[in-house]
Amino acid sequence: MTWSNWLVFCGVSLFMAFTPGPAVLLAVSNSVSVGPRRAMWGSLGNAVGVFLVSAVAMAGLGVLLSSSATAFMVLKLAGAAYLVYLGIRQWRSGANAFADTRRPDEAALPPATLRLFGHGLTVAVTNPKSILFFSALFPQFLTPGAPVAEQFFVLTATFAVFTVLSHAFYVLLARGMKHSFSDLRRVRLFNRIAGAAFVLLGLGLLRLRSRVY
Repeated sequence: MTWSNWLVFCGVSLFMAFTPGPAVLLAVSNSVSVGPRRAMWGSLGNAVGVFLVSAVAMAGLGVLLSSSATAFMVLKLAGAAYLVYLGIRQWRSGANAFADTRRPDEAALPPATLRLFGHGLTVAVTNPKSILFFSALFPQFLTPGAPVAEQFFVLTATFAVFTVLSHAFYVLLARGMKHSFSDLRRVRLFNRIAGAAFVLLGLGLLRLRSRVY
């Protein structure tokens, strides 16, 4: 892989990573619910999910989604259902880490770290759009004749790092606006807006079409 190819890939990855989507919304909502530090566990789960999605794309399963209406539909329904579930969970949530002035050991027990990690991972791997994106993107940056495994690791690690950085940016942005979440009514409003956004993203995913339609 040439430096010029990698730099172009970095530009594409930065744009994709910082574009708000389900993963960014999850990071921000987690930041409000459990605090910025714990929210990053969900982002790390999403980064691991990026590696899994990339591996699936490199294995050729992205082509399967493009050619099999059934496989595409199953993954699309799973992804949409999970986003709707997250939306309902966020809508009903009343948690506000920024307004909690007690010591961490006195505060209400937040969701387990593993659960946060799992949410981030699941959001990544149940989005067929991501698999199709990697399937279309990676071949353009692979150097013929060079080791495929090495290129896979470099490209995927680059994208995953930018994903975590983008989530950290949005989490810190939410933290900088923590005064806006000092009022319980504002927290409820945020949770309902975020919940509705998750549901809309899920319904929007149902409209995604593969090339077989």
